[in-house]
Amino acid sequence: MSNVPLRGTPKARIAAAVRTTGELALVRECIAVLRTGEPPGDEDVAVALGGEHARHELDRTAPPRRVQDYWWSVWALRVMLYAWDDAAEPAVTDAFGHDAWRVREMAAKVVAGREVGMAAEAVATACADQTPRVRAAALRALGVIGEREHLDVIRGTLDDPDTEVRKRAEQALDTLARRLDLA
Repeated sequence: MSNVPLRGTPKARIAAAVRTTGELALVRECIAVLRTGEPPGDEDVAVALGGEHARHELDRTAPPRRVQDYWWSVWALRVMLYAWDDAAEPAVTDAFGHDAWRVREMAAKVVAGREVGMAAEAVATACADQTPRVRAAALRALGVIGEREHLDVIRGTLDDPDTEVRKRAEQALDTLARRLDLA
């Protein structure tokens, strides 16, 4: 995959990887990363996921690489913003259970971008996440995929201590109201 630019944008790296390996193969690699938490076995695919940072993570020995292995899951999810197959839906949904908040936040972004309806309950739960950025991303996603039964979840965040979360809650209510044709 020598055509994958090390310093390119994520979109450019992922497009190059899709041209080389195919969209389904790349998405399957990302699903494997999400399931195992391990970097892809193919270093070129790893670089496609994370660029220079991925190269650094593969080479790092101190501190132990394990300390920041959540990046692989973040990058695998980010790929799914640009390359997709419905087979990824369960792995994206399961990512809401990850220990690292960056993974949960990116999972919410993918759910919103790909309209992963099966993740609705995981997203609703993430609206109460301890990390404000996860709550904000989850609210945006719930506006995109939520149903009537999620209105109370969104309303429950209108008085969140974080300004961005409150803003996203209002936007989610507006989006959901338009989508569901609510008065």
